Amino acid sequence: MAKYTEDAGKLLDLVGGKENISAVTHCMTRMRFVLVDEGKADVKAIEELPSAKGTFTQAGQFQVIIGNDVADFYQEFTKISGIEGVSKEAAKAAAGANQNPAQRIMGILGEIFAPLIPALICGGLILGFRNIIGEVNFFTDGGVFDLEHGTKSIADMWTFWNAMYNFLWIIGEAVFHMLPVGICWSVTRKMGTTPILGIVLGLTLVSPQLLNGFSVATASPEDIAAHTYDFGFYSFLGTGYQGQVIASLMAAFVLVGLEKFFTRITPEVVRMIVVPFMSLVPAVFIAHLVVGPIGWAIGDAIANAVQWGLDSNFRVLFAALFGLLYAPLVMTGLHHMTNAIDSQMVSIYEYTTLWPMIALSNIAQGSAVLAMTVLQKKNDRAQQVNIPACISCYLGVTEPALFGVNLKYKFPLVCGMIGSALAAMVCTGFGVKALSIGVGGIPGILSIRFDYWLIFAACMLIAIVVPFVLTLIVGGKQLTASERGLAVAGAPAAGGGATVMVEVTADAPAADAAPAVPGSLVAPLSGTVKPIDEMPDPVFSSKCMGDGLCIEPAADACEVVAPADAEVAVTMPASNHAVGLRLANGMELLIHVGIDTVDMGGDGFTCYVAQGDHVQAGQRLLSFDQDKIRAAGHPTVTAFVVSAPGQARDISFAAGTDAVAGETAVVDFKA
Repeated sequence: MAKYTEDAGKLLDLVGGKENISAVTHCMTRMRFVLVDEGKADVKAIEELPSAKGTFTQAGQFQVIIGNDVADFYQEFTKISGIEGVSKEAAKAAAGANQNPAQRIMGILGEIFAPLIPALICGGLILGFRNIIGEVNFFTDGGVFDLEHGTKSIADMWTFWNAMYNFLWIIGEAVFHMLPVGICWSVTRKMGTTPILGIVLGLTLVSPQLLNGFSVATASPEDIAAHTYDFGFYSFLGTGYQGQVIASLMAAFVLVGLEKFFTRITPEVVRMIVVPFMSLVPAVFIAHLVVGPIGWAIGDAIANAVQWGLDSNFRVLFAALFGLLYAPLVMTGLHHMTNAIDSQMVSIYEYTTLWPMIALSNIAQGSAVLAMTVLQKKNDRAQQVNIPACISCYLGVTEPALFGVNLKYKFPLVCGMIGSALAAMVCTGFGVKALSIGVGGIPGILSIRFDYWLIFAACMLIAIVVPFVLTLIVGGKQLTASERGLAVAGAPAAGGGATVMVEVTADAPAADAAPAVPGSLVAPLSGTVKPIDEMPDPVFSSKCMGDGLCIEPAADACEVVAPADAEVAVTMPASNHAVGLRLANGMELLIHVGIDTVDMGGDGFTCYVAQGDHVQAGQRLLSFDQDKIRAAGHPTVTAFVVSAPGQARDISFAAGTDAVAGETAVVDFKA
């Protein structure tokens, strides 16, 4: 009987039998099941199997942690079960089928916007800075500082700041006005079609040959005539869709559908010519003749409802509704419609009561993210998004916070909406007026009429405190230990006792750089060494794979080297993202680059060794591309784990140091 035959047979029964398995695959450490009914899986019994080190569910997949021998276990499992294994992408697709429509839509939106977040964060910071120096009139014509009667901004007063204000708009316009380009690219990338066609489609939506979407409301008859396309039997106004999300998403999915259809029916010999033409050209016409007008109709309906609410006797109730729903509007891109209403009110009344509520919504969502930074202070992976998203949100651009944090966890979004609604009620009830638009978030107070500053400051306090406190309370109950960056110190007691969670604070003394010698292991990667507890992955941080370290790669790090003389015990030929080693004393090591990088299918990774090879300390094992890993939405932090001690005793790990690959000793033991 093979090594894992008995456990594989038991696992088949414990997950509910063959009929309960939609798909099965594996990565470097775990079996990944897509189950018809996860409730049929006997988790407790599975975790008692000698081969299993634990279980958890993630992204619709039921995962059983096996360890370095997972490939052998997988082979025996598929042989016993008679189930044909599938690719990781097929397993992910099957996992998606287990989710309800809302979950699938949210998941797709999240994967579409994730690659755009870095650009949105950068653009948000730039726009916030531009608003301060160029949109707020600090000074009078005589150069006197006067916020209430000022007519000149910092950019108006000084040549340097005027040039800075104008030049920075190049970046701001590229990020926000040209957002449809990024959205169309990301949709085609996500759906597995041709990204360059998505880019071209996005460019047609923001072409300078069209009437700028932000200028439609104020366009002159001459502008309209110049941008009208007359085909004889039909004419239409060529309108750009700068900053529009819904129209861009709809257009991109039209392109995806057309490309998949023509790819399926077109002979391969002419596919390169036929498919791009027959996909892109109709998609462009549909985008401008069908998708665009529908998008504008939806926007106009919402804009008219907003204007009616501001003029009604129920303006406080309307303010509560607007404050509650503004953040979801931002996620659809429909919030741009409010700019037309704001501009019209400023031109007629020389003030607007709508913009202050928008600024407060920005603050409320930012405060929810601020609470998440407190809750996840030990989760380095989450903080890479939380901190810049919070800053961007407080400066008036909420997309990074909404798509990167609040929508992901859902409860911070709701807490922010509640705080926004309360602040908006107070703001509108007291009739707070803004002299201009464009200054969002905390700097928004600079656009408020000076005689309303105290009231607006109180509203800002509500928008900060309420979402922050609510998110802390709800998050303390909703977030798992791994999401908070906490280590699981003990399993639930037999009587149903709660799992004990403790913060990981121990930092072992840094080890001096030293060559590999018997009884020590050198760092396999250059970078910052941390305890394995801080690995933002429950499989590694819980130490079910073994104790060890995690390494945040240095900026120029791109290679993994052998930490000691060893035999290559296992590799991952399909993905090349991890390698297992075995020392002469029986100690087994696992080096795993990034988190969930198996999903990349080897893109950005190269493996230089094969199973059974003998390597020397410092010899190159793997290489990787950090930019590709981040572009795929994965952290680059690398796990270095002692998965089996062999004959080694008194193993100790050195964290809190900056290591050099192949030189710095990070693990000591007695052979």
